[in-house]
Amino acid sequence: MMLADLGADVIKVESPSGDDTRSWTPPVDDTGRGTYFSSVNRNKRSIVCDLRDPEGAAEARRLALSADVLIENFRPGTMKRFGLDFDELAAENPSLVYCSITGFGAGEGAHLPGYDLLVQAVGGLMSVTGAPDSEPTKVGVALVDVLTGQNAVVGIQAALRVRDHSGIGQRVEVNLLSSLLSALVNQASAALNTGVSPQRMGNAHPSIAPYETFTALDGPFVIAVGNDSQFSRLTELLGLPELAGDPRFAHNENRVANRDELRSILENQLMTEVAAHWVHAMTTKGIPAGPVNDIGQAIAFAASLDLEPVTEITDSGRISQQISNPITLSRTPAQYRLIPPDLGQHQGAAWLPAEGTQ
Repeated sequence: MMLADLGADVIKVESPSGDDTRSWTPPVDDTGRGTYFSSVNRNKRSIVCDLRDPEGAAEARRLALSADVLIENFRPGTMKRFGLDFDELAAENPSLVYCSITGFGAGEGAHLPGYDLLVQAVGGLMSVTGAPDSEPTKVGVALVDVLTGQNAVVGIQAALRVRDHSGIGQRVEVNLLSSLLSALVNQASAALNTGVSPQRMGNAHPSIAPYETFTALDGPFVIAVGNDSQFSRLTELLGLPELAGDPRFAHNENRVANRDELRSILENQLMTEVAAHWVHAMTTKGIPAGPVNDIGQAIAFAASLDLEPVTEITDSGRISQQISNPITLSRTPAQYRLIPPDLGQHQGAAWLPAEGTQ
């Protein structure tokens, strides 16, 4: 979908039963379409090919041989059985960029099913998500799937750039587990270089304080102090200027070591006013702070900042509300042409270039 937003003509090849996420409901939108499917399938045309049938595999092959990019997320070896593996296609279409997305790579993990929840568990993300006294917790969205898709886009774009100079495509491989390990950044670095795996800390940060949720008179909000200057302004605002010079809290390293004591002192003062009061006061003073919004409030907040977070697509009389592409380009902005397609909606028209694509 990211590639389609940026101008690619994307043809979604589905089995006769359709993409599994078509049936991942509820919730559904006003037309009865599942909102999960709708979230990642705009700007695509859908055709049906039964790859187990020779005719269907042949149609997919014809399409692949005319394509700039092929993306597949079968288990390793599956495309070879259909005569659609990279080596075979590249022999006839040497400029093809062929992207394989797997759960655990093409080696010893080739047989493992790649589902986001599973990878969050075995990849360590759940071990650092949640409160210390809670069970390991998944992130509230299929974050590993999203990160892997973004890595695929980067790899594809890099391969296309190389092809611009050489005329030759290549294979791009990304997998869920490697994408997650890369995205663990500082937590993975800590485990790798100290030999000690980080543990769940709730909303606290292992290396910065105060940098977490705090409780005001009416509920939680976030303070995200990133340096000593911000901490000094915070203590002044709260009427506790002495804390900035206290050896326990004067520098970030000290604050991290004494975070529980610091939290208790700050929260005792924060409980005297509602969250909105503190957010406004801190923001005015240049202290990073904000409410804990629900998703609807988050979208409204982005709109209030003129970020245009929502795009409405009208296609063949149907309307779809979509979160806008986050990339802004001055000359070639994202395009929103097609609402998420019905299964096989564009059968027979797949060989024609879509209007306005490149």
